[in-house]
Amino acid sequence: MKHYTIASVPGDGIGPEVIGAGVAVLQALAQHSNRFSLDVTPFDYGSDHYRKHGVMMPADALDRLRGFDAIYFGAVGAPDIPDHITLWGLRLAICQGFDQYANVRPTRILRGLRSPLRDCTPADLDWVIVRENSEGEYAGQGGRSHRGHPEEVATEVSIFTRAGVARIMRFAFELARSRPRKHITVVTKSNAQRHGMVLWDEIASSTAAEYPDVTWDRMLVDAMTVRMVHDPASLDVIVATNLHADILSDLAAALAGSIGIAPTANLNPDRTYPSMFEPIHGSAFDITGKGIANPVGAFWTAAQMLEHLGEADAAARLMDAVEQVTADGVRTRDLGGEATTIAVTRAVIAAIEAGHT
Repeated sequence: MKHYTIASVPGDGIGPEVIGAGVAVLQALAQHSNRFSLDVTPFDYGSDHYRKHGVMMPADALDRLRGFDAIYFGAVGAPDIPDHITLWGLRLAICQGFDQYANVRPTRILRGLRSPLRDCTPADLDWVIVRENSEGEYAGQGGRSHRGHPEEVATEVSIFTRAGVARIMRFAFELARSRPRKHITVVTKSNAQRHGMVLWDEIASSTAAEYPDVTWDRMLVDAMTVRMVHDPASLDVIVATNLHADILSDLAAALAGSIGIAPTANLNPDRTYPSMFEPIHGSAFDITGKGIANPVGAFWTAAQMLEHLGEADAAARLMDAVEQVTADGVRTRDLGGEATTIAVTRAVIAAIEAGHT
């Protein structure tokens, strides 16, 4: 039996609710498997930590997290703390510190759910968005000078390196090659951003030459939003910059039914550092503590974590259980139902125990 150590960082808002649900489902899955066990260690990093100590996590946090097999992350952000402090103090500090350069966001219509797009079937919308996760628009380069004066200047510099673009492009093409359609769409804005985005285009072309079995096309990011709505069946794997993919993946989640079901894997493909897995819905303080947060995104994220750990069968069993529940109509309010977080969690655990998986 394999044993895995998981660092749980529930964070803020609904993070503790959905990560708690995810841990319960993971433990149930492990209990009914003869293949693996899990040891989950919680860490109280986040906005409460900031209020007490002035930082989102301690200075040695990365050293504490480094030895785990994976990190299971909830959400970050609080109404009383500026968003750039919470994000850069926790999530981005982990992503950049552990070189988690490949952000992978699968999107599809789960059984029993309907897309807001008229006549869009599950066969039409089955995408994976690959987001460059270490540089680009979120590189953190820039600054402000002459604060408070009329001549104040603020710069936010997008950084695109050949090494950074090449490695995410190769990762995305490899992913496309592994999927049935073997197709990839490269998203840029090279008509207006004539330096960094043109570099993306050039590296995409040279990478495509190494993958003759993968078809590919290129879209400007604004046109891509139209294509996602009007021609979802034409898409498969999508690769884009840090900012562009961040925005497009929220649209993708909404088109699949709800942002509450959407997962993310922040991968260090070289496995030099642990990877981090998080639902993308954010802290959602408007529903915090009400018991109605959708845990499906956290469950799907847990399935991504299991896949990364080499437990593909368990990941498939978990997703089968989730889709059994969505097909049975056990859904939270964002999906048109009335089920609570606890009710959905219990239903998924029951599906695991009953052998639906």
